[in-house]
Amino acid sequence: MLSNADNELLTRVGPRTAMGDLLRQYWMPVMLTSELEKPGGDPLRVRLLGENLVMFRDSNGHVGLLAENCSHRGVSLFFGRNENGGLRCIYHGWMYDVSGACMDMPSEPDDSNFKDKVRHRAYPCRENGGMIWTYMGPREVPPPMPELEWTLLPEANRRFGSFVRDCNWVQALEGDIDTSHLYFLHGRLNPEDSPSVGAYHPDKHPRLEVVETDYGLVYGSNRDEDDHTTYWRITQFMYPIHTLFPGYPDGTVPGHIWVPLDDEHTMVWSLGWNPVTPIEHLDPEQRARTGGAGVGDFLPTTPDGLGRWRPAANNSNSYGLDREVQRTTTFTGIPTIPLQDQAATESMGAIYDRTREHLGTSDAMVIKVRRALLNAAKALRDQGVVPPGVDNPEWYRRRSGSATLPKGSSWLDEMGDWLEARTDEIPKVELAIPT
Repeated sequence: MLSNADNELLTRVGPRTAMGDLLRQYWMPVMLTSELEKPGGDPLRVRLLGENLVMFRDSNGHVGLLAENCSHRGVSLFFGRNENGGLRCIYHGWMYDVSGACMDMPSEPDDSNFKDKVRHRAYPCRENGGMIWTYMGPREVPPPMPELEWTLLPEANRRFGSFVRDCNWVQALEGDIDTSHLYFLHGRLNPEDSPSVGAYHPDKHPRLEVVETDYGLVYGSNRDEDDHTTYWRITQFMYPIHTLFPGYPDGTVPGHIWVPLDDEHTMVWSLGWNPVTPIEHLDPEQRARTGGAGVGDFLPTTPDGLGRWRPAANNSNSYGLDREVQRTTTFTGIPTIPLQDQAATESMGAIYDRTREHLGTSDAMVIKVRRALLNAAKALRDQGVVPPGVDNPEWYRRRSGSATLPKGSSWLDEMGDWLEARTDEIPKVELAIPT
């Protein structure tokens, strides 16, 4: 369990919070490039790290992320006119470019230089890997962007999905680093049923080996397959919001990015990529589960900053829970893995009180990731220590994996080469997911 003080530090992300300051040291994905394609198109509200913002692509094609409320009288720039290389407030016509400079102030006399003294809050943006990213930190020159493998691949080799989860970002992220829930929350009741129904393994007590790394932590969890082999699932955590859960037999790597919209809402970016094969060339069943949101239909988009990518299956309708299916077929009766995770993490409440937890050996990775985040936030706050990976983009060239290996062999020795991302190789060991 955590103390109440540490739980508060871990979960609060707004301006002038220790964890918020840590997160602002890194580049954050905001939206897909395809969501903001048209130069001079409509501005979009964005909620990010507890701040209300407006994102727009100006008439010259440049992307800007501005504080939502105009620096003059606080009117929302969401209603602004996107014209002539800037965003113009509808109240008095003040106009800002993507850097936050005031371009025009028609409500002031022609000979006034007042506009040159006004600087609106703005965050630099970059387009990379099919996404628009922003840096909200203190540096005048932002750090380099992380060299995540999927950003370096052709567009055809990756796929995205996105959805909002109504809970704190750490609470959501911890599902990816908790291997013991796999054969419960995502499990099927009958081993003879198809694996498409749910996961199954007779050994439901994983044994974890957690390794600290420069970029975060990685763990291998093992279960006995038979007298001669062991099944290993390898999961990566990369500071501060990236997870890669165990890969698939064809070398496809799945992962998530957990972007805090505020303390109680998280944008989940679901990723899948294959280093050598376009997604459309994968086996149809594999293709269907690669990089999609997996939450079914979405509610109609609303113009507020939390109004995008909200699943229609949610707490109000019990996430599609079917009690008969739960009695006869799957452990939960909830139809898909992402919705099963959604139900579990949202049912804890928006921010769970971790002083009430009782953690066991299978929670080792959860415990260590929490401690790593807390230590990094405190080191930045108390000593000004730059958080891990901020200035080391190459550290993010990582993959996950799963493998059935000879009993007694080292998963790090056998899988180490594969876990370091290279785009011109396929696994050197036989990868397998148990049925």
